[in-house]
Amino acid sequence: MFRVLNWGIIPSMSSDTKTKFQIGEHVVYPLQGVGVVKDIKERTVRNVPVLYYVIYIDISDMTVSIPVDKVDASGVRPIVSKETALKALEAISAKYEPVAVDWKARYQMNVDLIKEGSIFSIAKVVQGLYHRSKVKELPVQERKLYDNAIRLLIDECSYALNKDQKEIEKTIFSCLEK
Repeated sequence: MFRVLNWGIIPSMSSDTKTKFQIGEHVVYPLQGVGVVKDIKERTVRNVPVLYYVIYIDISDMTVSIPVDKVDASGVRPIVSKETALKALEAISAKYEPVAVDWKARYQMNVDLIKEGSIFSIAKVVQGLYHRSKVKELPVQERKLYDNAIRLLIDECSYALNKDQKEIEKTIFSCLEK
């Protein structure tokens, strides 16, 4: 599957303009996962030159194009440090405090947390839905959200810690069981 997402028009940038990310750098795209900057291209949109990052996201086999000056608004960020990834894994082993709201409100809260794009927000969603699933089967929408959140957490932690995804998955479940 090949999909290109465009984020609108930005002013032209000279060839000496500094970009936040470099070609070959791994980045996190909220809701999608870890991607690699494949190219930085200038395209003409409505007769205005626009500089774009071209990011390939392996886990979903998707390519996205994001204007360089819209990258912050899109939530794209660098992969967290090894220390931050370890702290996120520690956070999911902390005591879980259930939220007493109906599933629709809980679902929306979790969607909002994932949209934040922080590894800690994603870890919180994983922790909450994992423990909730131990009490009662999750509705289909929440189950999909849980599957997506755990995939995002595994994906970023495996890059940050330079470990195999299967190993990270085992670590996550071991932390959740504490």
